[in-house]
Amino acid sequence: MKPNIHPAYNDVKVVCSCGSEFVTRSTVGKDSILLEVCSKCHPFYTGTQKMVDTAGRVDRFRQKDGMKGKEAAKETPKSADSK
Repeated sequence: MKPNIHPAYNDVKVVCSCGSEFVTRSTVGKDSILLEVCSKCHPFYTGTQKMVDTAGRVDRFRQKDGMKGKEAAKETPKSADSK
């Protein structure tokens, strides 16, 4: 290995939004890392569904999807009546 080219590999405190904390090692260069989802609150590991909504994106998608579904349902009877 070449000397003086590798980043420092230090202990880092990881804090999740659920309140879970643990210490790991990283080259990130900070004293702490903030997470939104960790292994204690991730749906895959817990078996529960939790939706992480960032800036209302899920709600906007549901509104757009709901609008398209209603418009398509309205158009179907009209085309059936015209035949």
